[in-house]
Amino acid sequence: MKKWLTLSLLVCSTIACGQAASSSAPQDLSTPSGRQAPPMLGIHWARGFDPFARLNEAHGGAGGKKSSPNMTYHGGKIMPTADSQAILWGPSWSNSSFVGDKIMGLDSWYTGFSNSNYSKTSDEYTGTNGQVGPAISYGGHIVDTTTASGGGSTSAILAEVCKVIANPDPSGNGYYAVYVDIPRGNAGYCAYHSAGMCGTRLVQFAFFWNLDGDPGCDPQDTSGLHSQGLAALSNVSGHELSEARTDPASPGAWYDSRGQENGDKCAWTFNVPLVPFPNGTQWKIQGEWSNAAFNAGTGYPNSSGQKGCLDGQ
Repeated sequence: MKKWLTLSLLVCSTIACGQAASSSAPQDLSTPSGRQAPPMLGIHWARGFDPFARLNEAHGGAGGKKSSPNMTYHGGKIMPTADSQAILWGPSWSNSSFVGDKIMGLDSWYTGFSNSNYSKTSDEYTGTNGQVGPAISYGGHIVDTTTASGGGSTSAILAEVCKVIANPDPSGNGYYAVYVDIPRGNAGYCAYHSAGMCGTRLVQFAFFWNLDGDPGCDPQDTSGLHSQGLAALSNVSGHELSEARTDPASPGAWYDSRGQENGDKCAWTFNVPLVPFPNGTQWKIQGEWSNAAFNAGTGYPNSSGQKGCLDGQ
């Protein structure tokens, strides 16, 4: 256990493990004036790469009284809504064989997310600026065929958002999801979300690798409704958007004692084969953690057996 904890600390010192460890985010001196890079939050770890797993299993210690796995409030804002757009970055987004069903599919996913039962799984959470609401807006996608950056520099991803979004939402509820054409390779994560400034405006943003043919980030959707790459992107998109809405930026709003956000706590667990959205689309998508469901015993279990996950079904 001690050896594993040491490894976990090394991992978390390299990449921020949720809000609680955001101060451990890597320094990126490419930012203006050498400022610290935005932290990687709510990292969606690939299958088999979970620095929290053993800590969750040992929650409370052997033979000891286990403390609650619920998330607690840390004094920050939430996102009452999200003014969302997808940014498709990289030259491959002009290649029809690469694109396949991904552009149309992502547009349908974001449109359908608004007011879905899945969206409503996050509505119990409040912050200094109100309560998470079920509705979001979607401004469509933007294609940028310049060479994309990988996810290692959050500053580069933020710079792309600031470059292509001419007028970010002034309320701070702008959510800009950056989908690159670069495969994950040896990175241990599929996606993450973060926040930063475009001029004087706060923006929420997320990063997603190209997950085509990537077994580590594949929800294994066997419905035949989507390509494997789109199915993988839709699942991690649900994870990151739900986390951004409930825990958008420092000092943070809702996460547990280990820094896990609502998406982290239910990653790679699925309650039903497909979750329907109001626009008629269906997706294999993970649940999101609900304190209320755990307290009432009405949620389905996460990978640690804690019954607090909801997908709206």
